Amino acid sequence: MGGIEAWLDGRDWLLADGATGTNLFAMGLTAGESPELWNETEPARIRALHQAFVDAGADIILTNSFGANRRRLALHGLAARTAELAAAAARLARDVADRAGRRVLVAGSVGPTGDLLAPLGPLTEEEAVAVFAEAIEGLKAGGADVVWIETMSAVEEMRAAARAAAACAMPYTVTASFDTAGATMMGIAPAAMAQATLGFRPRPHAIGCNCGVGASDLLASVLAITAAEPDAVVIAKANCGIPTVGAEGVRYSGTPALMARYAALARDAGARIIGGCCGTTPGHLAAMRRALDAHRAGARPDLETVVAELGPLVSPPPRAGATRRASARRAS
Repeated sequence: MGGIEAWLDGRDWLLADGATGTNLFAMGLTAGESPELWNETEPARIRALHQAFVDAGADIILTNSFGANRRRLALHGLAARTAELAAAAARLARDVADRAGRRVLVAGSVGPTGDLLAPLGPLTEEEAVAVFAEAIEGLKAGGADVVWIETMSAVEEMRAAARAAAACAMPYTVTASFDTAGATMMGIAPAAMAQATLGFRPRPHAIGCNCGVGASDLLASVLAITAAEPDAVVIAKANCGIPTVGAEGVRYSGTPALMARYAALARDAGARIIGGCCGTTPGHLAAMRRALDAHRAGARPDLETVVAELGPLVSPPPRAGATRRASARRAS
């Protein structure tokens, strides 16, 4: 195994894959259906999605296990099968990675429980550790290289997942979704998230951002993290443009050209692991790979450059002097 630092192996960057959920919906998953159950009922489709991302140039593929914890699976009557479905997700990705003919890393996706942690919600941190550990043991058994803790909003839940990874003797990374006026839903600003997570012991092998409300907003968060923690390995995994809801369902505005430009800007902003989140197809990822392969380091972009290249912020942070929910307290 080893850490992300070793996996970079002299390279400036690694390309992570694109979306899981939105691509599975395009492949036939229906609303209300458990994506994780497809690891058992539709393994060929899960393998096909992983293979498409590998063919597009991904160095890291995420398992189809974002909701593979007993709190989320209980909504589908599958709580008792948590470890089994997580292991199946990792085995499918492992099989594709091992046949790639080059080094492809399997990242075991671990999303939030879906519950608020105490005192705001019903789940204690110790209970959350147990919930995450059950899923992570399954991912480990299936052959995941690293635990990929993602789309988090509360430091307490990030810490619980990190503790679970440590208890399972697995290296891990952490990304948060800064989708609410430049902070997470729970009011954590990017720099505060970086400071808090890098204080976990053992330390995460990489930190950063995923999902959110668009590439410009995500890169604003990346800039804040890399300014605060310039020595950290930083992940950028942005949604493919902006989602809109129409008669054909949810569509994302990002073109392959936009995502290619985002990838290059993410690298110049200091990210070393770059990928796509919701709406990012293998076609988008292939354009990102070409852009990164051809990229020559440029100046660190400022926010004005990001906006000029990728479009305006969707959920900008408060203006200087405006109040924000205290993030420092939560990050302590």
